[in-house]
Amino acid sequence: MEPNIQSKLGEIEAKIDAVYASAEKTRRYFQITMWVTIVAVGLPFIGLLLAIPVFVNNYTAAMNGLI
Repeated sequence: MEPNIQSKLGEIEAKIDAVYASAEKTRRYFQITMWVTIVAVGLPFIGLLLAIPVFVNNYTAAMNGLI
């Protein structure tokens, strides 16, 4: 191949490697954001699933004492 073409291919390969590295960083950022969101929404939801029955039980027990 001509030296000009070979140098251009080398430049293109370097740019492709840079784009790949940038895409991997972006993918990792979105993955971390997804897990943080799942934890931030999921843990309070699970807590509510456990706390609501206890609250309702205490509330109804207090109402039975009044009636």
